[in-house]
Amino acid sequence: MKLINIANILFIFTIMFSCKEKASNSTANQQSIEALKIVNKPKGKLFIIGGGKRPKEMIKELLTTSNFNNEAYLVILPMASQEPDSTIYYASKQFEELGIDSKKIKGFNFEKNKENKVWLDSLKQAKIIYISGGDQVKFMDVVLNTPIYDALHEAYQNGTTIAGTSAGAAIMSEKMITGNEYKHKEYTGDFRTIEANNIEISQGMGFIKHAIIDQHFVKRMRMNRLVSIAIEHPNETAIGIDESTAIIIEGDSIKVTGLSQVIVIKNPKKNLKIKEGLLGADQLELSVKLPGSRFTF
Repeated sequence: MKLINIANILFIFTIMFSCKEKASNSTANQQSIEALKIVNKPKGKLFIIGGGKRPKEMIKELLTTSNFNNEAYLVILPMASQEPDSTIYYASKQFEELGIDSKKIKGFNFEKNKENKVWLDSLKQAKIIYISGGDQVKFMDVVLNTPIYDALHEAYQNGTTIAGTSAGAAIMSEKMITGNEYKHKEYTGDFRTIEANNIEISQGMGFIKHAIIDQHFVKRMRMNRLVSIAIEHPNETAIGIDESTAIIIEGDSIKVTGLSQVIVIKNPKKNLKIKEGLLGADQLELSVKLPGSRFTF
């Protein structure tokens, strides 16, 4: 009887030590994952403009946000535009009006040369990379699966501020609004319905992982589109940025700046109802953020 008791006790101790070791290993693994997240956290910032006119104060804030100094330079990427040379000229002019030496401003149209090593190296060292408006799909057609994509991510990881307006705002998220509708092929700029399987989404740059960006938002009355996106993509925060307005993302902090509002829609309950092609959902969360407001995804 004693032998049986001793055997049972030894068995219990073995189980206890085994469980303790597994728990210890589990904790160590979790700590490794958290450490990896910290290591991979970008040092750069995002300055995402909703399109329209760019007030001088906003561009000044972009320069301040990036810690732009006499040793720094900025790069303009015009590949979303149908007139890239004009885009570079007018964007450069606005920076020059704020006192930036023209020698510190570079414009690279990678549409003509996707593997220009000098340009790629310059991208990685730029203090600011500014992505113009135009057509976000056109921009991604030039950049996706190329060394340009990799150079942009390397720059962001190492401390570059990535700025973009209009199309340059749309490309910031991993899931990108293309501007097209599946059910209404002719583009009008109006989004008159909240329908299932209608808003076209494609791959963006992925600087933002858990949000989808819309632009020109209040000015062009794009609420229907953003509501559709929030319902059908419940794991993403849907963010609509108005014209002459921007969000500044640094780590987990998001700040609104500029002249108008930012609309934030979430679907935390992951509700999704479809009836005869129409989308429905309960308990969506909607916020209207004013300049100076801060929030997180």
